Amino acid sequence: MIGFLGGFLGGLLGVGGGFVMIPLLVLWAKIDQRHANATSLVAIIPIAIAAVPIYYFQKGTPQVDFRLAIFLVIGSVFGAYLGARALKSIPERPLRYVVAAVMVLVGIRQIVLP
Repeated sequence: MIGFLGGFLGGLLGVGGGFVMIPLLVLWAKIDQRHANATSLVAIIPIAIAAVPIYYFQKGTPQVDFRLAIFLVIGSVFGAYLGARALKSIPERPLRYVVAAVMVLVGIRQIVLP
């Protein structure tokens, strides 16, 4: 169910791992925050592979900008590497607070500045 919700919302809204799978893995599957973060990153790969062709091969103008995406990929790879390294040094409780704070801030921003 967690995978289905993550995939569905990932394809529909562009969110899935960080905003759906991680909280559900922590709350429903009872795994620690660190493992939830790492597990959701692996699960995002097939979600993206499944959704990209639908966005790209739709009628009209494709919704995927591969020129922009390559820069996002490069930055994401380096950022993910540094973030994963940093994750190893953050204790579980503060990590949960950081994840929750980011989610709340993004939610507030979506409401105030849609």
